[in-house]
Amino acid sequence: MVKPPAATPLAVRYLEVDENAAGQRLDNFLIRTLKGVPKTHLYRIIRSGEVRRNKGRASADDRLALGDVLRIPPIRVSERAQEKVAHPAPAREFPVIHEDDALLALDKPAGVAVHGGSGVNFGVIEQIRQARPQARFLELVHRLDRETSGLLLIAKKKSALKGLQEQFRERQTGKTYLALVKGVWPARLKVLDQPLNKFLLADGERRVKVTQKDDPEAMSAVSLAKVVALLDAPSGLPAGMGDTFSLLEVTIKTGRTHQIRVHLAHAGHPIVGDDKYGDFELNRMLAKLGWKRMFLHAWRLRLAHPTTGNALELHSELPADLQGWMELRRRD
Repeated sequence: MVKPPAATPLAVRYLEVDENAAGQRLDNFLIRTLKGVPKTHLYRIIRSGEVRRNKGRASADDRLALGDVLRIPPIRVSERAQEKVAHPAPAREFPVIHEDDALLALDKPAGVAVHGGSGVNFGVIEQIRQARPQARFLELVHRLDRETSGLLLIAKKKSALKGLQEQFRERQTGKTYLALVKGVWPARLKVLDQPLNKFLLADGERRVKVTQKDDPEAMSAVSLAKVVALLDAPSGLPAGMGDTFSLLEVTIKTGRTHQIRVHLAHAGHPIVGDDKYGDFELNRMLAKLGWKRMFLHAWRLRLAHPTTGNALELHSELPADLQGWMELRRRD
């Protein structure tokens, strides 16, 4: 018997954007359409220009329009990827903060990705779709880092998705996080207006850094920081590792990848537990004391309801593990 090839080749495909796909980002559309294809490969064929939109080059964050024609190059899907498609994500419900006919606000736990890709088989959106097979439409409105907990919005209607994403693009929402950082945050430092640049490490992992405004790859990024409390370090932390931590409210005016983490670290006050931009020695010592996650929580979201237009304010209370930090003595 001849063993079948380890991967199945696909021919060039041309897809026309319909009403259900109009308004979606190109990368999100491809992730949903090309099931089983690694996310890293999808971004590579976009960057290389192999994915064409109306015969021209396209970017991952392009918004698709009704009638757009996409050229999808031949893509090989490995047996492992085919296996993932054959065995979908397990059904899982998450704590609901708010739900109506247009939107669903979930309380995402830390350690759970919002969607599959980059070595993650599935995330919140795949699990919630499996848990609600009767739902005709469930789409992520925005994203949270895997280790960030808190408010996550999912649209239940195409019109709601477009309306909510428009609010995010036009900076009409108020999105506030709680972050615990090393040291005493200077109360005068309230506005962090520093452009960011994405780059890849040698192993292909994505990182972000502060750059100059004249950098051709610069993306504008604005964060507002407010000190909520000063906290003593936990007992058992060695001398010289810092004796004070600052709890901040951070409101973002732009939604760049790793924006809060990079802005706070660049200011000299990295987020406690941040494994990409944090104080690694401090994190290592805290892990010995039982602290093993990043203290960044999507706490509050203010927006206009996509259907009624009424003001809506949503809150996600700190989870129990973060509340433990709040039991430390407040200095101020």
